[in-house]
Amino acid sequence: MKRFTLCFAALTLLPTSLPAADDGAVGPKAVERFREQLDMDGPTRVVYNAVTNNDIRSLAVNRDVLRQHNEVFGHKIKVKRVTNQKKSGRCWLFAGLNVLRPVVMEKHNLDDFEFSENYLAFWDKLEKANSFLEFVIEMADRDPLDREMAMLLDDGFYEGGWWCYVVELVEKYGAVPKEAMPETHSSENARLMHAVIERRLKVGAMKLRAMHRQGKSLETLRAEKEEMLAEVYRLLVINLGEPPTKFSWRPVDKDSKVGKMRTYTPRSFYKKVVGVDLRQYVNLTNDPTQKYGKHYALTRTKNVFESRGVHYANVEIDVLKTTAMASVLDDRPVWFAADMGRDQDSERGIMAAEIHDYQTLFGIDLRMSKAERMMFDEGASNHAMIFIGVDVHDEHPAKWLVENSWGKERGDEGFWTLYDSWFDEHVYSVIVPKEYVSKKVLSVFDQPAKVLPPWYPTASPCR
Repeated sequence: MKRFTLCFAALTLLPTSLPAADDGAVGPKAVERFREQLDMDGPTRVVYNAVTNNDIRSLAVNRDVLRQHNEVFGHKIKVKRVTNQKKSGRCWLFAGLNVLRPVVMEKHNLDDFEFSENYLAFWDKLEKANSFLEFVIEMADRDPLDREMAMLLDDGFYEGGWWCYVVELVEKYGAVPKEAMPETHSSENARLMHAVIERRLKVGAMKLRAMHRQGKSLETLRAEKEEMLAEVYRLLVINLGEPPTKFSWRPVDKDSKVGKMRTYTPRSFYKKVVGVDLRQYVNLTNDPTQKYGKHYALTRTKNVFESRGVHYANVEIDVLKTTAMASVLDDRPVWFAADMGRDQDSERGIMAAEIHDYQTLFGIDLRMSKAERMMFDEGASNHAMIFIGVDVHDEHPAKWLVENSWGKERGDEGFWTLYDSWFDEHVYSVIVPKEYVSKKVLSVFDQPAKVLPPWYPTASPCR
């Protein structure tokens, strides 16, 4: 009753009319003008009735785009099935391992194969916890509201990542087949596990900062950090299982011929069964807000603390297309990062510019260039997938076949058709073997890298 009385009393204190407008405020005259300018004519009322009774996205589907859609590709890399990251932010890891799957299948004549994403995700989380605490020690003198420190505390332990994270993890920890460390409930539904570990890391951050204020040495701080990491390791084992140090595996080929059982360590498995040198891949990025033909690096974008982090050559969009096309035509899948929140139809598996025509539906101007979207927080890479097919017209890629990691329930049995218009607007980076990149572009990596801050648009991790 008291709550009701207080709420009623508060309501009686509200003004019965809009206040007079101060400079910059929305005043009663402006509101009255808005009402007068609203013309609920026939076409507007039709849209009003449609939108208030239906899903906006389905109403905005561009019929002209659908009419021209087809799923014919001149070249496809053979894959068995799509993988599924479930409710986790591991797209970058799934995509990275999906680049390697065809290699293993071809090399050992397998009908199907999948790596354990859970195995590398375990080490990724431990490494990210270490990097978080190392950054806390490095910035121990900074105010928690310092922009870089605040970003670290807000999202310093995250599940997303980039291609280079895959490279660092594989080189340090190797890889294992799915059956050696299968998925768990927490690996596929990671939000709560992450929240608990993140909270523990922040408790640790407070202690490390307090120890720093007390004048403790760096050696002492790092010794304390290792105790914290031991707790993180324990939490990860409880949620994900403990990573194997040795395991046995034998291939069964397409003809059901069973190979010899062998025992591997994760590192020896990668070396002997996979054998791909991931250092021979480079990151080509299209960022129209910066100069092309230049080398860039991103601050604090690394999972393994001793690694270099994200760096790339910034090039024109056609360079991304030609190098990716050359790789796919040679049956080498291409990892790429894109803005999956724009212009894509998950039901039909289509990525095409203006697949949803909101401008016409609402009668408004929504036009922004790629550079403008980046600068005004309307565009950045947020998801990683791989190209496994391309349809070439007049030596130009008209559309691409995309393997996603959202399972077969979304898209066309888990695959998407990505049109050239979408590539221009929403693809930001491709990871390609050096052999398909021109000497001119490769020479960009010899330049000293211009370092960009952690809040820069291209620093957004794929999830």
